[in-house]
Amino acid sequence: MTSHARPSSAPRLAARENSGGQANSRVVLGLFVAVVIGACTDLKGAPPAADLKKFQATERHMGTDFTIALYAPDETAANRGFQAAFARVRQLDRTLSDYDEASELSRLGAASPTSAPVRVSDDLWHALERSKHFHDLTDGAFEITVGPLTRLWRRSRRQRELPSDELLGAARAAVGQQHLRLHPETRSVELLRAKMRLDAGGIGQGIAADAALAELRRLDLPRAIVNASGDIVAGEPPPDAAGWKVGIAPLDPRAPPSRFLLLARRAVSTSGDAFQFVEIGGQRYSHIVDPKTGLGVTRRCSVSVFAPDATAADALATALCVLGPDAGMQLAERLADVEALFVYQEGPVTQTKATSGASQWDAPASGKK
Repeated sequence: MTSHARPSSAPRLAARENSGGQANSRVVLGLFVAVVIGACTDLKGAPPAADLKKFQATERHMGTDFTIALYAPDETAANRGFQAAFARVRQLDRTLSDYDEASELSRLGAASPTSAPVRVSDDLWHALERSKHFHDLTDGAFEITVGPLTRLWRRSRRQRELPSDELLGAARAAVGQQHLRLHPETRSVELLRAKMRLDAGGIGQGIAADAALAELRRLDLPRAIVNASGDIVAGEPPPDAAGWKVGIAPLDPRAPPSRFLLLARRAVSTSGDAFQFVEIGGQRYSHIVDPKTGLGVTRRCSVSVFAPDATAADALATALCVLGPDAGMQLAERLADVEALFVYQEGPVTQTKATSGASQWDAPASGKK
């Protein structure tokens, strides 16, 4: 782990690299402006802003880099914050990883079909409960039971050939929220079909980013931002700025950020196929699996979502990629605390669709942090 006080450029919000499975009325502009501008005074219980210095650290967890920038009175306080935040991410990785056969998530899937409800940890329960919420909200575009399909699709990407109808049918038979039964009174879970596998790739990094920020707040380090490879959540803004300046990556990953926003007490996430895709038979497929087809999404797109927390932004960015710009925008327009920006390819032309608040994502070039 590294930590040091130094100025840094705006975090670039790139389409994240994860397993990609699964993958409220309108916010008005006035509320958005209040979020990023109304937080410049000293915080109750925190050190005076004038006494704070900036520190930054990066560690690799969940198969990607987690970068934390924060303001602290000294290096000792900053390192204490980094250690607590990264330890929390590490703990969640051990719980939610579908790559690690020893994780709690993997062990639960391996036990399917369960003969009786299985009591799970608070962290896994939280992930399953929120996943069900986003499944219902998106009409199944977000689906945590998609594990059999993502495993099959990973193999197809490696072999560069589509799965057979037989394999696809067998995987689909083990996918569906109706096969996952949650018992809130005991925080226990039943998996009703054989060979079920859970995949938290579309929500796990968001959960971890939120948890890391919560640890920093607990240690009186609220002026912080956590970047989990494109899942970004901000606490209070820097002492000398209205918010943390975040760059929104364009459809072409080689290009510089195309838009900026100032982020405070909110989260933003970008999902898309910029970094992970495969071409099979002349067709480009994303790493993000559509639960209905069992294959990678074929539309070239990038979706950025602004939401109250990184968990919601992460899950919704995945789901909106699956839904596409038309159905995705219809959903985003209905959600109270959500803004969305679609950048997608239609033939040779790059198109953009945005909610009213997302159309304002252009911070001044001179904006700080």
